Amino acid sequence: MKEVRTRFAPSPTGFMHLGGLRTALYNYLFAKKMGGKFILRIEDTDQERFVEGATEVIYDTLRGCGMNWDEGPDIGGDYGPYIQSERKSLYLPYAQQLVKSGHAYYCFCTREELDGRRAAAEAKGEVFKYDKHCLHLSPEEIQAKLDAGVPYVIRQNAPTEGESSYDDLVFGHMSFPNDTLDDMVLIKQDGMPTYNFANVIDDHLMGITHVMRGLEYLSSTPKYNLLYEAFGWEVPQYIHLPTVMRDATHKLSKRDGDAYYSDYVDKGYLTEALINYLALVGWNPGDDREFFTMDELIDVFDVHRLNKAPGIFDVDKLTWFNHHYICQMDFERYLELVTPWFDKVLAGKNIDYRRLAQLMQERTEVFNRVPDMVRFLAELPDYDVELYTHKKMKTNPDVARTALNLMKPVLEGVEDWNETTLHDTVMAAIADAGMKNGAVLWPLRIAISGQQNTPGGAIEIAWLLGKEETLRRVDDGLKRLENA
Repeated sequence: MKEVRTRFAPSPTGFMHLGGLRTALYNYLFAKKMGGKFILRIEDTDQERFVEGATEVIYDTLRGCGMNWDEGPDIGGDYGPYIQSERKSLYLPYAQQLVKSGHAYYCFCTREELDGRRAAAEAKGEVFKYDKHCLHLSPEEIQAKLDAGVPYVIRQNAPTEGESSYDDLVFGHMSFPNDTLDDMVLIKQDGMPTYNFANVIDDHLMGITHVMRGLEYLSSTPKYNLLYEAFGWEVPQYIHLPTVMRDATHKLSKRDGDAYYSDYVDKGYLTEALINYLALVGWNPGDDREFFTMDELIDVFDVHRLNKAPGIFDVDKLTWFNHHYICQMDFERYLELVTPWFDKVLAGKNIDYRRLAQLMQERTEVFNRVPDMVRFLAELPDYDVELYTHKKMKTNPDVARTALNLMKPVLEGVEDWNETTLHDTVMAAIADAGMKNGAVLWPLRIAISGQQNTPGGAIEIAWLLGKEETLRRVDDGLKRLENA
């Protein structure tokens, strides 16, 4: 059996789109499941869209996600170079071979001429397709233009009759009328191949057996197959992947900040949670299991379980995954990851990060939400005294006034300010006063935090704040109640 070889061939035009990352993931999983090779190829033929540093972003993203390639630009291999611009000299001879066989031709039409024909077609309500104008030039006319240095492109000579078909592992048998195919450009005026042409040449020369790519290439695949057939090459197996959508009608978009891998990393999502969830957007393992390591994904991955329908990238579901991973992670790693987020609001406030992290780990869904959750420790927020009202705790502003007046001297009398002493002293004072625990602890929590939801209760917060700040906030709470 021939070795399975898949490839991920991104263009270095910016950050890694989630759709592209999922394409890489499926290529990686399939290759590894089949005991094959995963190849990374950088497709930089569009120099106008090239972004400096984007290639390094691709490397860092894939490696950070655990997808190590077997061959690629930085590690080499038997089929290099793996950057298309470094392969530039390869493509023109192949295009010229197609010209000789009649499967391609020189086109000397200017941009202005093409724009004029496109406008004329649109005015008639027609879809513009190149009209093979230059196909009809005589060999003498072509040679004269080449000798004169007239700029040209090389176009594919697509058939206009009959139909072209192929089999896709996800979408089944696909057939397209040949009169819908346009004569796509193979070699541009700058001598660089187009994305479409370079793909075919490189996939063949690199021995790619399975081409897994986005659904947008489903209808253009017949043009690629015509090239394979013109060269007499074996056509690879196609696996077109369902689109990643934000919802049923909207794609992920840069404008909404939900399109790129880096968007989510910057927000504080864990890479392992993102990869686990992304694998399930458009594919299912065949059972109810949801959590997988990369090795486990490799073990269960099956291309026949890819969906035809678009995959909905539900951020709420991702957040649920992220929360699970955060809760399960080693505490020391959590402390390391959460510390920069604590620093955003607590730097210099002398808060015990280790204890705060212990209180925060199971509450953390996404790291970028942490600063707002702990901001009250840096500065008491403004709050309404109605927060003191809690039906279950049987408190209201009047009960709160009594509770805080009870607590103030008790807290002032605590000399060894630690959680155990605070707990024992406060609980004993509540019992001695004949009050319910909630009727005292709830008002104390509100007074020293200014909010209903906090990491930890009144005792833990008091210890984190320290004696002086706790008493200052209790005094503030009493003033608010008196002025209400």
